[in-house]
Amino acid sequence: MLKRIVIIGPESTGKSTLSADLAAYFGEPWVPEYAREYLNQRNGSYDYDDLLKIAEGQVISEDTLAASARNFLFCDTDLHVIKVWSEHKYGKVDPWITQQLKSRHYDAYILTGVDMPWEADPLREHPDPSMRAYFYGVYQQLLEDRGLPLLAVSGPPSTRLTAVISWLETEQNW
Repeated sequence: MLKRIVIIGPESTGKSTLSADLAAYFGEPWVPEYAREYLNQRNGSYDYDDLLKIAEGQVISEDTLAASARNFLFCDTDLHVIKVWSEHKYGKVDPWITQQLKSRHYDAYILTGVDMPWEADPLREHPDPSMRAYFYGVYQQLLEDRGLPLLAVSGPPSTRLTAVISWLETEQNW
């Protein structure tokens, strides 16, 4: 039975690295954050309507790669990120995104801590440590409210990877 695992957290917290490393360890696919692909095509420019297009692209990518997964599908973020971003920047969320959040199933979340050093990137918007902590708290509360298995990780990439592998290999909910 396929388990969808979401790696989520603020910007520049090692989500993509952890997703790729987990996929390599388990020999499974991982879903890159579609927003990066989309925003790179638009030189980083976006508005409210683009968030729906990004959400649709993320869902399509997930569903496409799920077909080639055996046990795990590792998702570098999910629609929670787009919801939080939309609420923060525009004060609203497209109803399709809200509906998808209610209907899509994920089995567990890995929340990446803000102790990773900030890496500048033209697509990143909030380097301030207080904003990184703010978004971490928002994601943590959203995930706790969902009641799904949640593992918060911190430390260097190798420590994070070891912790997640151990957790996934021993998680009783599988």
